[in-house]
Amino acid sequence: MNFELFAIDGQDIKIVEKLVIKLQDMMTDGERIDYIAIQKKPAVTILPDSITISNKRIFMCEFTKLGLATDFEIFSWKDIKDIAFKEEIFGSKVTVIPTTGENLSIDYIPKVQARKLYQLIKGALESSKIKELELEKEKFIVTVPKQAAPSFEIHTPLEEEVVSSNDQASPEIEEVKEIMIKPIIEESAPKVVEEDDEMTLKLRKLKSLFDKQLITQAEYENKKNEILSQI
Repeated sequence: MNFELFAIDGQDIKIVEKLVIKLQDMMTDGERIDYIAIQKKPAVTILPDSITISNKRIFMCEFTKLGLATDFEIFSWKDIKDIAFKEEIFGSKVTVIPTTGENLSIDYIPKVQARKLYQLIKGALESSKIKELELEKEKFIVTVPKQAAPSFEIHTPLEEEVVSSNDQASPEIEEVKEIMIKPIIEESAPKVVEEDDEMTLKLRKLKSLFDKQLITQAEYENKKNEILSQI
């Protein structure tokens, strides 16, 4: 591996090499180191603290016991709430703010490295939040199958139903249809009214006069016989 790729902003190449070797044993599939920021105190520091970021996590490293031991605080991007840094006279103090637990800080990070670290971490946090939102949306997306609109058939009472030769109705159905449709047809058919002839009209008028007692029984009988004699 070309360790000089992680020493472009004044990082100590020897510390970079030692860190990368340790970090490689902790890398997961598809994980890569993106940037390493190394502490630089005014006095000579043999084993400085450092902050390393990958495309998946952030590693805060502290060498202890004269380099014989290394303490790592490791967070995935979803476990980081924010990043902050404060420029001081000698370098910057970088603070990582986790979603739970106490804030973790490393001071004396060179200002150029602190700014680059801040920029990369902010970008990684934004990307992580976008991915989480997309996953949440996918959970709540419900695919509803399209349903065909209901069809309605309207038949008039006198409409003749056409039945194909391959789909003949049973005798029972035909009988029911005849029983149901016949009265409707009879009621709907126009009624022929025969007009009364002249003789019938005279008899009705005569009967009406008798009912109203405008003529006597004898007069009614005589007049009726007279009209009937004309047949």
